[in-house]
Amino acid sequence: MIIMLTILSGMFAMTAHAIAQTLYALDSGDTLRITVFGEPDLSGDFTIDAQGRLNLALIGPVVVRGQTADQTRALIHDAYQDGYLRHPDVTVEVIAFRPFFIVGEVNQPGSYDYVPGMNVLNAIAIGGGMTYRGDEDDIEILRGNDTARVSIPANLATIVMPGDIVRIAERYF
Repeated sequence: MIIMLTILSGMFAMTAHAIAQTLYALDSGDTLRITVFGEPDLSGDFTIDAQGRLNLALIGPVVVRGQTADQTRALIHDAYQDGYLRHPDVTVEVIAFRPFFIVGEVNQPGSYDYVPGMNVLNAIAIGGGMTYRGDEDDIEILRGNDTARVSIPANLATIVMPGDIVRIAERYF
């Protein structure tokens, strides 16, 4: 049983990593580990700023908002290859997702670190649980960024994404 759980947890970790590399759209607050092999001064951990940019040595700001990690790798590779490095070998890995927020009828509303695969129930638990007035039948997720945010009706099993705002409504009776 323990062996099976270990195998399954490893498979989930690989899946979460693969999703982050190929599908996850980067935005402000995400932290990336960028490695330019053979160039330690160009490598490091970088957080995407409020304008959706990474500020990198030699090439300056690179707009990565909305890009995947793989697309970002290609952008950085091309920028370094354009007059700076002969054959840059670049990797980009998401090492920390932007936080999610939980507000409304929870004991500790606020901003929390995102964990891949979490759902609304996990988010409520991280927020200290619902208050006695929390309504588990009236949950809303606000998803997107400040220019294009969408309201999604949710239940306890709904998946939470980085940057989401989870709102637990107040019940009256």
